[in-house]
Amino acid sequence: MNIFIGYIFLGLSLSAPIGPINAAQLDQGIRKGFWHAWAVGLGAISADIIFMLLVYFGVIHLLESPFIKVFLWLFGFFVLVYTGVESIKNAGLISGSGMRNSETSLGKSYTSGLLLSLFNPLSILFWLGIYGSILAKAATEYPMQQLLIYSGAIVLGILLWDVSMAAASSIFRKLLTPGVLKSISVLSGLSLVGFGFYFGVQAIRLLFIH
Repeated sequence: MNIFIGYIFLGLSLSAPIGPINAAQLDQGIRKGFWHAWAVGLGAISADIIFMLLVYFGVIHLLESPFIKVFLWLFGFFVLVYTGVESIKNAGLISGSGMRNSETSLGKSYTSGLLLSLFNPLSILFWLGIYGSILAKAATEYPMQQLLIYSGAIVLGILLWDVSMAAASSIFRKLLTPGVLKSISVLSGLSLVGFGFYFGVQAIRLLFIH
């Protein structure tokens, strides 16, 4: 049981560092409420599970080729910059009418989280490095059934973090003034654009330097 709880905390700690998903969740929660922020998180978790399966079956090593890496960096650049710019443009729509207009786009929020995580080379390197090493170590110590349970504990930890982020951002929406909320939304958008340009620089380095 202690080991299971340890893997839950591992999932929490893996999700906590500020990154594109946390920034996108904060922005969606402030502008559209809890469910949209959680949908972004669920999309990201779906991508995480895909990466875990790829690591488990050894397929993720195919993503180490320079061509695939450049494609992922560039796609990540476009997705993040587009999402960030949209966040900045729509920062002023933090109102009741904005909330009503966004009620039918939970699927869009989910897809946004899925794409942000799925085409994030940092996520791929993370799962290849951290989960790959965890899997290799655990495989020598535990039977297959326990490997699946501990992998589920990691996902549960990530899910708990996403619920916490969604709740915190929606609470901010209720407690803070519209001006502060707009500023936070703009900062979240700038953060996404910043991550996007970082991805773009990495793509250029792979294309022209290496």
